[in-house]
Amino acid sequence: MAHSTTAKNDPHSAAQVDHDHAGHMEGGEAHATLKGYLTGFVLSVIMTAIPFWLVMARPIESSVITALLVIGFALAQIFVHMVYFLHMDSKSENGWTIMALIFTGVLVIITISGSLWVMYHLNTNMMPTSGQVMESETGLPTPAPLGGVTGGEAAGTAAEPAGQTPSAPSN
Repeated sequence: MAHSTTAKNDPHSAAQVDHDHAGHMEGGEAHATLKGYLTGFVLSVIMTAIPFWLVMARPIESSVITALLVIGFALAQIFVHMVYFLHMDSKSENGWTIMALIFTGVLVIITISGSLWVMYHLNTNMMPTSGQVMESETGLPTPAPLGGVTGGEAAGTAAEPAGQTPSAPSN
């Protein structure tokens, strides 16, 4: 009889646990199970092996399609890691982990798209035009830079006006 009284007062006894945690602890974190970790591991290995095979064996002729597939597998693997190893879902920590993930994703998208935009416009606005490239390859003179400074003047030797000979230095 002493054993049954102890069981009633023990909060962890089987008699007192009459509700289901549905796979989560009181704080909302998911319970780690061997099955969950093995599932995540197998999916991660598969999502690493397939892109490796795509790159090494080249079964697809188009490198653009191969690159897009590799990026797709990378994104899927990020999702697998978040779910199976980091246990991020809408229930953990009352959804704040998902909100932090969404915020991080927005910042990454802004950073990457802004960087690509800047690099594209720098390439467009700073690269020489096709006419300038052709002139330098053919050996024909290229237009003088702004300000009229030529190579000799930039090196420190003043160019003499046309038709005049250099004068002797005076004492």
